Amino acid sequence: MSEAEVLEFLESRRVVTCATLGPRGWPHLMPLWYLVREGEIWAWTYGKSQKVVNLERDPRATLQVEAGTEYQELRGVMLECDTVIHRDIALVQAFGEDLFERYAGNRATEMVAAQAPKRVVLQFVERRRATWDHLKLGGVY
Repeated sequence: MSEAEVLEFLESRRVVTCATLGPRGWPHLMPLWYLVREGEIWAWTYGKSQKVVNLERDPRATLQVEAGTEYQELRGVMLECDTVIHRDIALVQAFGEDLFERYAGNRATEMVAAQAPKRVVLQFVERRRATWDHLKLGGVY
């Protein structure tokens, strides 16, 4: 996929799967809601979640956003990233409001304000990318 196609694809999807390295050395995969900010994926989660503990120990994450059911429909983006964990409550709250605007159609200001002290924002800084789009194959594999 081209850069423009990747951005359009990421903005059209709703869930990113985030893989971190768990405490026993196994991949830990979890779904996240996200926003695309200046070409990067940003998400929020509980500050005490296993994925955050994993990222505090090792900031590397692999992200995958995918679509399609049948083989000829499969499309996706995989990103190898370094992760920046943002804990500033004002930033977390503003991000949460933007996130809920995208997913729920409202800013959920009171709920987000109550949640912000327990949450962090994850900024995924891309280091490597792989994409696929079987729609472009035209039935030839």
